[in-house]
Amino acid sequence: MKKLACITAFITYSLSWSPASHASVDLQQVDAFIQSVSSEHKLDPLWVRDIISQAQHQQSIIDAMNRPAEKVLQWHEYRNIFIQPERVTAGMEFWEKHAQTLNKVSEETGVPVQYILGIIGVETYYGRIMGKHQVLDALYTLAFDYPKRSKFFTKELKHFLLLAHEQHVEPLSAKGSYAGAMGFGQFMPSSYRSYAVDFEQDEKIDLLNNPADAIASVANYLKAHGWKSSQPIVSATKKPNFNGPYNKLKPHTKLQNSDTEVTLLELQGPEAKEYWVGYHNFYVISRYNHSHMYVMAVHQLAEKLMAAKGEQQL
Repeated sequence: MKKLACITAFITYSLSWSPASHASVDLQQVDAFIQSVSSEHKLDPLWVRDIISQAQHQQSIIDAMNRPAEKVLQWHEYRNIFIQPERVTAGMEFWEKHAQTLNKVSEETGVPVQYILGIIGVETYYGRIMGKHQVLDALYTLAFDYPKRSKFFTKELKHFLLLAHEQHVEPLSAKGSYAGAMGFGQFMPSSYRSYAVDFEQDEKIDLLNNPADAIASVANYLKAHGWKSSQPIVSATKKPNFNGPYNKLKPHTKLQNSDTEVTLLELQGPEAKEYWVGYHNFYVISRYNHSHMYVMAVHQLAEKLMAAKGEQQL
């Protein structure tokens, strides 16, 4: 009976594997992936096949990955996307609603509340914009029809299946970005499995629906990447006597009369160039997104939130 059930399941899987839904994909490559991940992680291959067979190749995801930006944003243009009164208001509402969790997580990790909020605010507008793509479709499409990053997305698809097996995500309903990032903090599956935290200790880490798990996970990510408590992130400066390069993420030079390694930033403001000094924690935030403007947006949103909090307390 068991053998018959397996044969029946395989036939069902084969019939559901329609060429129309897997256009531009080498199904032999997909089959090799299924066999490999099943063997490596001791997963039921029929379970893996059942999930993968329901993935849909999405040309729109390839188009989104390939679509060049209409223009390269200057800092003041990029800043205006995130540093808006409406986003600050949303952040303050999120802070008030989850104050107890934020305070506890900050105390345990050493990551200030405002920087946890800064990341969630920039990433998803406090859960308002978490992505509308089926994560399974996104990872499947990019793993098997995006050659220049196939290795990376194949790894992420494997971690997504493991997340599903560990019962942290629903593989057929989880939604996220076109690159497969999920939840309030937009974690890729490998980061989800490495850094996500079960804050409520209910044996389920849910970054898509549980803000407490998301808050703890963002802070844990920063802590794991070397966050130093009570240390600066960035400070404004006059144009330095410096020949470059500017805007490197990792501290690589020293200021006069200082032994502290820093990075120097040159950003285009609305009227003139701005100069900033980035410290170790600047680099830590950049591990979340490898962009100096992203780090600046997180920092300045965090500052706006702190200023609003101070006004509330007057």
